[in-house]
Amino acid sequence: MAAKNNISSARRPGPQRRAAGATPRPPARTKTEGAIRGGDGKYQFNLARLRQVPAGTGYSSAHGGVVEGARMLVGYIHKARGTGSRMHTHKNEQFNLVVKGTLTGSVNGKRVRAGAGTLIYIPANAPHTLISTPDEDVIFIAIKDLSQGIIGKAVDGSMAGPQFLKGYGPRASKTRTRR
Repeated sequence: MAAKNNISSARRPGPQRRAAGATPRPPARTKTEGAIRGGDGKYQFNLARLRQVPAGTGYSSAHGGVVEGARMLVGYIHKARGTGSRMHTHKNEQFNLVVKGTLTGSVNGKRVRAGAGTLIYIPANAPHTLISTPDEDVIFIAIKDLSQGIIGKAVDGSMAGPQFLKGYGPRASKTRTRR
């Protein structure tokens, strides 16, 4: 007589289901401090109205709402005109879709100038810097895998703050007149 195949009697992997009336699980922790976790009944988000979180602590002026799923994150990111990121890297691959304004800088040593409607691709570990032009603030949608959160590390290893175009630093903003 042939041996019985135990594979069919084993529980097959699949979605975890809660029993009716079971206590809901606490929300999963996010890799980006202050980000919202998607799923578990939450599937739609007004990105522009989410809590603003830093998106480049120590090297960038970027901030915005961030939603994390199981394997990806999306951020609705703002950079004030004349400000941006110093050269930095991160483990995750990234796409930035410019919604408003223009970003200039470089990715992996190649010059970038991206206006509204332009998609910027940033490979994992690629050194890059992106700055909002002086014309207007920039809004872009950042999409990354979750090999880490939204924040990377400055190439020079310092946490000296964002990059500012001449006349757009913290002190300059108090004395500068609007155009």
